[in-house]
Amino acid sequence: MAKNHKNYTAEEKAKIALEALKGKMTISEISSKYKVHSTQISNWKQRLKTGIAAIFSDKKRQKEADQTQLLEELYGTIGRQKIEIEWLKKKSELFKN
Repeated sequence: MAKNHKNYTAEEKAKIALEALKGKMTISEISSKYKVHSTQISNWKQRLKTGIAAIFSDKKRQKEADQTQLLEELYGTIGRQKIEIEWLKKKSELFKN
């Protein structure tokens, strides 16, 4: 018998974890409200606690900037290689005859 598992989006997970972090409701109440196991809510809550400082970290911004720069370099390389391939295809036609 197959179990139906719901895949939660990042936004849904954050909302549930934030509600658990606020402490206005118990984990059991939140579990009943959202139909999520209490252990899963506790895990999301812990991930929120440990990851929240990264939002304000300059390292994260630097990492994102580095990734953007790397992506731009890679796209540039791909573009140059496409041009080179097309040029080589045209030149190879000369040698076929």
